[in-house]
Amino acid sequence: MSKSALAYLVSLILLGGAVVLGVTVGTVPISPMVIWNPASDEAAANILWNIRMPRVVLAGLVGAALAIAGAAFQGLLKNPLADPYTLGVSSGAAVGAVMTLFFGISIPFLGLFTLPVISMIGALITMLAVMGFARLVDRSMKMETVILTGIIFSSFLGSIMSLMIALTGEELRQIIGWLLGSVSMRGWPYVQMALPFVLVGSFVLWLYRRELNAMLFGEERAQHLGVDVKRSKMAILIGGSVLTGSAVAVSGTIGFVGLVVPHITRLVWGSDHRHVLPLSFINGAALLIVCDLVARTIISPTELPIGVITAFIGAPVFAFIFFRQRRGGL
Repeated sequence: MSKSALAYLVSLILLGGAVVLGVTVGTVPISPMVIWNPASDEAAANILWNIRMPRVVLAGLVGAALAIAGAAFQGLLKNPLADPYTLGVSSGAAVGAVMTLFFGISIPFLGLFTLPVISMIGALITMLAVMGFARLVDRSMKMETVILTGIIFSSFLGSIMSLMIALTGEELRQIIGWLLGSVSMRGWPYVQMALPFVLVGSFVLWLYRRELNAMLFGEERAQHLGVDVKRSKMAILIGGSVLTGSAVAVSGTIGFVGLVVPHITRLVWGSDHRHVLPLSFINGAALLIVCDLVARTIISPTELPIGVITAFIGAPVFAFIFFRQRRGGL
């Protein structure tokens, strides 16, 4: 078996195990047999298909979207510390979503998709602003410059969200609960809201997998290899912003998934984006399903926000990557 085939096999087994655990473990234990034979226990089947399964599927979509977006951003910037959270893209998407909730915005011809679309626009504008400001400060766009720019924009956008929360009334609980990151009580409508954008964004990034490989050698070398660098960068930024915006719109701000998953995937399976992108998609889904399971069971019956769990995992990994990079280990 080739290394790539083994990578997909292991990743799919991990995802399958995460899904089974996600739908069977909880306050009410459910036998895995109910998945295949709902008639054997109708009450358990109702819990499984109407409560746990949409939650697991949504967590998987959000994790997959953030991970593949992180993989693309890291490849584009040649920077292992880049991800939607550290670049401020998640904050931009969050501002778009909070504005939609705060002002009760509803675009007639979009309907249900108003929230993710405005969230994606916020993510894209933030991404372009971060890149533009970083280039203005430092033409070489060093890693420290891009990350610090992302932190600056995150802080500024965070203050905007705090202002809207301070001004809000009845929506306060909804907005704060949403900002902490959760897929609880979302249901199938949220899956329907996120699914098309996650598929489209992932497909866009997949189309540019070879361009990402070429850009690892630098933009000049990529141009010599026949890559339209400007068009490729814009397409990758749009694809990553679509993924980030759709994820944030349905789950709130969840950090570090886009940092941890692509980095570990590269360490274990190599840096070829033909495999890094789909493997990050699969592993990101598995990771967030497991994180959601931990969030809802570790202090049951109380639920923790998923962002708390991902931060516990992601912050030490972020520190480790930064330490190794500064010491020349990468």
